[in-house]
Amino acid sequence: MRLKSFLLPTALALALSGAPAVALAAPTDAPPTDTVDLDVLFVSAHPDDEAGSLATLGQWKEKHGAKAGVVTITRGEGGGNAVGLEEGPPLGIIREREERTAIGRAGVENLYNLDRVDFWYTASAPLSEQIWGHDDTLAQIVRVIRQTRPEIVMTMNPSPTPGNHGNHQQAARFAAEAFHAAADPAAFPEQLTQEGLKPFRAAKFLRTGGTGSSATGAQCASSFVPTVPTDQVFGVWEGTPSADGRTWAEVEVDARRDYVTQGWAGTAAAPTDPAKIRCDFYTLVDSRVPYDPADTSPEAILRGSVLPATAGGLPQGTELYLTADRFDLAPGETVEVTAHVRAPHNRALTAPRVSLRLPQGWTATGSGALRGAVPAGTERTVTFTMTVPAGADTNEQHLVGANLTTGQGAGRTDRAVRVVADVRGTLEPLPEVGLFRTWAGDSGYPQLDTLIKPVLTVGSGKSRTVRVDLRNHGEAPQSGTVALGLPAGFTADAATKSYAELAPGATGAVTFTVTNSDATLPTANEGGDGGDYGITITTTSAAGSTVETGALEIVPTSEVPHAGHDHAVDGVASPGEYPGEELDLSRIWEGQATTPQDASATGRVAWTEDALKVFVQVTDDVLGKKVVPQDCKRQRRTDSVEIIVDPKGNSTDTSTVFKAGIFPVTDDPAGGNPPCWQRDADNRQGPGATTAPGMTVVSKVTAPYAGYTIEASIPFAVLPDAVDPARMGFNVLVYDSDTQDLTSQSRLGWSTFTGVRADPYRYGLMTLPGYTPAGRQPSAPVFPDTAARSVHSPQTIAQSAVDGVAPAAVARLPERALRLTGQRQVAGGVQVTVLADRAGTAYLHAWDGDRSLGERSVQLRPGDPVTVLVPVTGGTADGLLAAFEAGGAALARHVPLT
Repeated sequence: MRLKSFLLPTALALALSGAPAVALAAPTDAPPTDTVDLDVLFVSAHPDDEAGSLATLGQWKEKHGAKAGVVTITRGEGGGNAVGLEEGPPLGIIREREERTAIGRAGVENLYNLDRVDFWYTASAPLSEQIWGHDDTLAQIVRVIRQTRPEIVMTMNPSPTPGNHGNHQQAARFAAEAFHAAADPAAFPEQLTQEGLKPFRAAKFLRTGGTGSSATGAQCASSFVPTVPTDQVFGVWEGTPSADGRTWAEVEVDARRDYVTQGWAGTAAAPTDPAKIRCDFYTLVDSRVPYDPADTSPEAILRGSVLPATAGGLPQGTELYLTADRFDLAPGETVEVTAHVRAPHNRALTAPRVSLRLPQGWTATGSGALRGAVPAGTERTVTFTMTVPAGADTNEQHLVGANLTTGQGAGRTDRAVRVVADVRGTLEPLPEVGLFRTWAGDSGYPQLDTLIKPVLTVGSGKSRTVRVDLRNHGEAPQSGTVALGLPAGFTADAATKSYAELAPGATGAVTFTVTNSDATLPTANEGGDGGDYGITITTTSAAGSTVETGALEIVPTSEVPHAGHDHAVDGVASPGEYPGEELDLSRIWEGQATTPQDASATGRVAWTEDALKVFVQVTDDVLGKKVVPQDCKRQRRTDSVEIIVDPKGNSTDTSTVFKAGIFPVTDDPAGGNPPCWQRDADNRQGPGATTAPGMTVVSKVTAPYAGYTIEASIPFAVLPDAVDPARMGFNVLVYDSDTQDLTSQSRLGWSTFTGVRADPYRYGLMTLPGYTPAGRQPSAPVFPDTAARSVHSPQTIAQSAVDGVAPAAVARLPERALRLTGQRQVAGGVQVTVLADRAGTAYLHAWDGDRSLGERSVQLRPGDPVTVLVPVTGGTADGLLAAFEAGGAALARHVPLT
């Protein structure tokens, strides 16, 4: 059976077969009545982000009929292409088709693309928000939730943990905000007053993954131990057999292989030994409904929302959740905790009573009795005053629980709070971490901060300031000291620092100067514990003392000398040309381990008055696939070198750095198989000759092949800013591929950490003694600005025509806005007469039920019919798809041919 690009909803399938379809009746002014009703909505940034959850979504669909949909903010056109030369919008349309095919294997039919531009891999959520736009993108997701009404919203990890894609972070933050905003009538009120939508209260919000450990096999869910004990983590085993006899792990692997442009066609087979098959894990972030944290069944997440609670539980649709007026509590403090109870829309709750479950030694006052029955669809609250014991241990997170009993059943819920010292001292956050903490607190998810280990970097053998941020959580002014505990090889300018008269609720800081006094300590991810040298912060006050932890990471440093006499860019490091030290570029930061013969590298750097000179020598046993010159992009796919310069060593994301990707050889026999280079994921992307004028590259590849050397001269003028000779950020990354499928297996470099290519703060640091930079202003970043659009996607139009969500999840035009009449086969294609009631653009596709066989677009004026010929090539059309766009709103239609 040929797999379609997506599983066609019933109405569209009937229409394509020629049978009558009510959903495609004559247009009306009323909103569509066939809008899809989802159970689960997964919010992602790119095609393939949902791939690790397809075993779960497929199980839920097959066993419980749970209908899932996926929101994809971009079509991933900024990614690589392992099987062709398409990029930009054409690649986005291909990737959409791959995604529809992949999710279709799990029975997922509904995919909503938001048409935001995809750009490079970044670790920055703020950069993602800036490029996508906050309010408009959030409005689109809220609109999808209000139209499809899913009980469960799922997404990815919103926090800036090392290596986490900034697009993923921001998509997850949008999902978190949309979970609340979709239920709030004051959020995007035009969707209610002008579009006829209604607020919708999704029941649960979860992120993929769980921070902790577990066994594999059928007991993976019950054996999970969270790193943060208060995390509520649920598992769904992938080893469950599907209807066709394969495990869902095998189905998920097949789905992953559908993402061929990403190089996933060769994804390894799933384990056949059930004991080696893992769980998909999901961490509960928010829940409006009761849940049972002890439930380890595959449908645990569905209970109380998509499925009824277990025997004796509350009626489906009952809400029970807790709120508190703050997350951080000092010993001896009191806090108001409110239990919210909402009856199902079709049933009252009688004899309701709430009781709290508290940590040992904690107390609460309040009767817990709600006045009378809770009427159907109505919310009632009851408030308790909770007190933390004066001797409670600090820097610990606890769960405060609530039990609700009614005449219709009982249920429970929990809420995390944290006990902190009266005065808490924490390591200053990296800029992105600080922004995340503010977002998490403002959005009602402060517990997410526990995912992030506080770290700062320091140059090998160098000094830096280390600030400790203070906050008084108590009820009286405090004075005291802060002590910084450092590992061997580090010193500080003082053992302790003092603070005085910090008022209740106020913030302050003390600052240390810390030196890496032992420059022989291993740097990057070879140092400490995975790169982290642990530190402690002990803060004392009249109320006692508390200890917080953090880490310092040592990045390599080097002094860059002036290039020697007779320097030349010739692929050879002549004696005296690079008088500085040799850099070790052989550390692994991602992928498979290597031997020196398999992949290793060294480098040298020097400067002239007008350029930075870089020499890299790579030892390699197998040459990966050579790209053709017109495919000189996305260097990480095969053997290549990436040179990165952060001019002032202070960038927070790569939009203010220079990154050159260099292929040592191309597949161009007529041209002598020369090297090629381009700029990628930086201040200005594109072909080297255009984006880095004056940069020169020479490559020498050994024969027989045993590696290559690359020498590059990078004019200071092409850098995004003037270099600070006392602190220039720098890195060299080496990608090693031993295959012919445009995938790299190992990634090496100088300053090496997980995800380092997107983390400028983890680049190495260089000084350029004697260099005087020219005066100049920094260059404004150039961002990709072209995305694939839903009105150009026949797959999106076909879905939109039957599920009621407009292309790109914009406002839906009324049905009367567009009429299609007289559609029929004629010589050369399909002819149709198009009539609109307003000015706009119609996008027409001849459609065979699977692919577009031809397309046309036409500008329409109100009341002015236009007869259009849509060309047809390579098949026979049996229907016509149309998208109509006007005034920021859109409509999709499908009509069969007569």
